[in-house]
Amino acid sequence: MDIRIDDLTGAKIIALIEEHVQNMAEQSPEESMHALDLDGLKQPDITFWSAWDGEELLGCGAIKELDAEHGEIKSMRTSEQHLRKGVAKRLLEHMIEEAKKRGYTRLSLETGSLESYNPAKRLYGSLGFEECEPFADYVIDPYSVFMTKAL
Repeated sequence: MDIRIDDLTGAKIIALIEEHVQNMAEQSPEESMHALDLDGLKQPDITFWSAWDGEELLGCGAIKELDAEHGEIKSMRTSEQHLRKGVAKRLLEHMIEEAKKRGYTRLSLETGSLESYNPAKRLYGSLGFEECEPFADYVIDPYSVFMTKAL
């Protein structure tokens, strides 16, 4: 698996992000939907990675820098044909290592509260993320679960 910083201009990654945003919108009311679109992911405080096997896109993920010691995981998505193959775990491990290199002391995330998000919550928990109160600009929301990991 080749994990690399992505400029978000390739057709495959654009299609995966569009699929991600549409899927998130279908599962949450507008005010509870926190997925970033392409323009949102192209901000200077966000680093975006994609995972590849040759020319085949496996998945993606990003870190948003909240401050010099705190990052947020954004836009974790695995291509449908590569679910349950360890792609998300490998991407998340990569981002945790990158956060440590940056000197972050904490890495946090927001995910959904519906049953369909249970596999993601199990993955995050298996890598040391624990539920927490809302962080950054988030507020308590029945559609959101907040998790954090001390680094």
